[in-house]
Amino acid sequence: MRYRWLSVLFVLTVVSLTCLAIPLAQQWHDISVKHAWNAVPDNWECLGPPPPGITIDLYVALQPKEENILREALYEVSTPGHPKYGKHLSKKEVAKLVEPHPDTLELVHSWLAHHGVHSSSISTSHGGGWLTVTDVPVPQANELLGASYQLYRLAGTNDTAILRTVGYALPKVLHPHVNTVAPTTFFASAHALQLTPHGHSSRTAGAPEKVASRGPVSVLSSRDEDMTPEELRRLYNTYTYQPTALTQNTIGVLGYGHDFPSPTDLDLFMSMFRPGSDPDGVTFTVELVNGGEYDPSWPGFEANLDLQYSQAIAYPTPHIFYSVGGQLMWTSVTDEPIAGDFFLAWVDHLIDQEKIPQTMTTSYGVNEKEVPEDYAWGVCRLFSQLGVLGISILFPSGDHGVGVGNCQDASGRVQFIPKFPATCPYITSVGGTTQSDPEVAAALSGGGFSNYFRRPAYQNVVVPAFLHSLGNQYDGIPDGRGVPDISAQALNFVIVIHSAGARVSGTSCSTPVRLKHIACRPTLLRPSPSIQLIASVQTVAGIISLLNDFLISEGKSPLGFLNPLLYSTAGMSGLNDIISGSNPGCDTDGFTAIAGWDPVTGLGTPDFSRLLHVLRARIDPGNQRRTFSDVFNKSDTAATRDAKGIDEYFLINSSTRAIPAYKHD
Repeated sequence: MRYRWLSVLFVLTVVSLTCLAIPLAQQWHDISVKHAWNAVPDNWECLGPPPPGITIDLYVALQPKEENILREALYEVSTPGHPKYGKHLSKKEVAKLVEPHPDTLELVHSWLAHHGVHSSSISTSHGGGWLTVTDVPVPQANELLGASYQLYRLAGTNDTAILRTVGYALPKVLHPHVNTVAPTTFFASAHALQLTPHGHSSRTAGAPEKVASRGPVSVLSSRDEDMTPEELRRLYNTYTYQPTALTQNTIGVLGYGHDFPSPTDLDLFMSMFRPGSDPDGVTFTVELVNGGEYDPSWPGFEANLDLQYSQAIAYPTPHIFYSVGGQLMWTSVTDEPIAGDFFLAWVDHLIDQEKIPQTMTTSYGVNEKEVPEDYAWGVCRLFSQLGVLGISILFPSGDHGVGVGNCQDASGRVQFIPKFPATCPYITSVGGTTQSDPEVAAALSGGGFSNYFRRPAYQNVVVPAFLHSLGNQYDGIPDGRGVPDISAQALNFVIVIHSAGARVSGTSCSTPVRLKHIACRPTLLRPSPSIQLIASVQTVAGIISLLNDFLISEGKSPLGFLNPLLYSTAGMSGLNDIISGSNPGCDTDGFTAIAGWDPVTGLGTPDFSRLLHVLRARIDPGNQRRTFSDVFNKSDTAATRDAKGIDEYFLINSSTRAIPAYKHD
């Protein structure tokens, strides 16, 4: 079903429907709809109003005093060649960029006071650009937002219900001052936020036998079908690098939906796949966010995979696992909602920390079309705040090619379905490959073009070249941000869970070669494309963390927002171009990988050794005022690697340009 914006007329028409009603009584001047769906979103069922006494925490995103200043600052500190490249901002400096105009604050506070919200319930959050209003009774929230909050549940599941409204309104005078309010119309559950609905927690599978032996194991050859850390380190050339900035460099891994990693499984995995690793160095700390929990006795596939592969690539770099509580939910056990929005609570927690991991990786996403556009923009701007602070953020591009089903809109036209947050232009999205020597695109690799976010400047050379290669195939592709940016291996990963060996794809339970001393239970081997794809994200995160380790050990700032570097001539010289394979979906053949960027594998897969060479050349004092094509005189006939065109954007002495390219986003 295609969701469309509701008009005030439509809202008045459906006011009598319990689960669609949006009360529009006159409150604090005229009000108009901020966002609404034209029906309860697909696969969700309305359970009626919440019990009396339930409260909700509201997040209000305020319009900054200067519209584009945060985005400009992000590009300045992230674009190689800009005088401010690498000069990441402090949290105090970021707060100045996102602060709202005094008139905005006065208006919003007056509106809240008019509806009886006490000032003690209001606090500044998310670096200063948002207000958090706590413990708002649901009837008061309905009046405040012209909403009708109800309990909803993902159909066909036993998930706890979430408290949402299918639409909300604000006084017209506030529309220029408030970007979004959450949680309102963003419907997501533990199932929805994972790339694929699957229940693979080992809590339901039963704990298999513990490992009986830690005897010697044979070396896995490159001809075996299983993907292991040895093969990844060989493919992406990380074998010879030893991290040294262990007290300064950190990887952050996000967990959600009661999915926990096991330190025991991690220790066993590392003893097998990183021989010689010190058990004392194979550690991670856990931070609980938004009511998150941690029970290592019931590990989950995603969390174990995340920690095992990022650790195996970046060892012994320290890791932090963030266990984040779910969306605002109501449970019959406590009659209390779990406070806070998933993404907003996570980012707010990070921004409040004295030290944030330089590399942040997460394995979750939803269909972009199912996310309210104003909410998507609000979250995306928060990611740009992290980028300005020097944080690299990685999300998977999706796990069903260009989309599931026939993907037809109301007019019968096929529209591909990209994933959010992968479509946010301020993060790095990761697709999937398979095979080796050469690698090819994995059919599950998500890719496409955003309907919400315009094409960013760093894609202005490569994306038009790809679109030109399509000819008239898929006419009407949106002129939006292209996904993914880069890729890595995504299939046939071996993990350890409950001290048992498991593959995360395929239906066979033949024990992998390197796990011959470990029990293998069929109930654990539930094929899941999303588990496959998140392996690529963790691999890339480990490689980025190694590059950050090098920079920090040289006294330089970390990479931060990656994309302007990746799309530069030098950045592309450090990537393996993938030129075959496709990502079918939506009852189509999808896109095909070609030379240069494509919406299947992006720019290609990382070669750590060559990327390290790029960074070494960049920090050489003799190269500080030269273009990247001067430093890397590489011949490449592909139109997508037009060095002259890219150097116009990534010029070292950027002061020669009167209007920087990033201002044209």
